[in-house]
Amino acid sequence: MAFHELRVSYRNGALEETAAGENPIELFMAWIGVARGSGAILEPNAMTLATVGPDGRPAARMVLLKEVEGDGSFVFFTNRESRKGGDLRSHPHAALVFWWEPLERQVRVEGVVTETTPEETAAYFRTRPRESRIGAWASQQSAEIADRAALEARFAAADAAHPGDDVPVPPWWGGYRVAPAAIEFWQGRTGRLHDRLRFSREGATWSRARLQP
Repeated sequence: MAFHELRVSYRNGALEETAAGENPIELFMAWIGVARGSGAILEPNAMTLATVGPDGRPAARMVLLKEVEGDGSFVFFTNRESRKGGDLRSHPHAALVFWWEPLERQVRVEGVVTETTPEETAAYFRTRPRESRIGAWASQQSAEIADRAALEARFAAADAAHPGDDVPVPPWWGGYRVAPAAIEFWQGRTGRLHDRLRFSREGATWSRARLQP
């Protein structure tokens, strides 16, 4: 089946150097703020996380951004024994993509990945709903399981093992921070002449370049 007829003409905006500024973190925070305030995007902090496995093959999946730190690092949390966790142990580099369709905007991030500390992980874990904390104990993420009933049985067992609201962090669960080496901002334009501005980190400073679409 072909999809040749599926075309959209992007007309919502433009991205000029004067508006972008010199600091990509400030621009990112402004853009995600617009996405969050638009009311048209269910999870504006949803992002594609791309990794490379021990065999050199890429993999991508959606995760949720949980924090942008003062130095510009992007933080997310997951099961470190999952496929993505194994990939990041082998190749501690990642790429992120944010896509805000109603705004016709995309942001790409590339950088080195490190783990959050146990204290940082615990502080975030306490903010999760109790069911999500129990789910972290119940799921051996990425491992095969017989059926849905078996998964629900694991959840029930974890729920019984950790009564009350004081659910500890599983030893296999934690966060990662992506320290960006490059951030690219994409704004859709008519005629496929999209605006692309790429910021590259050079020590403590950033340089900016316009890329052809």
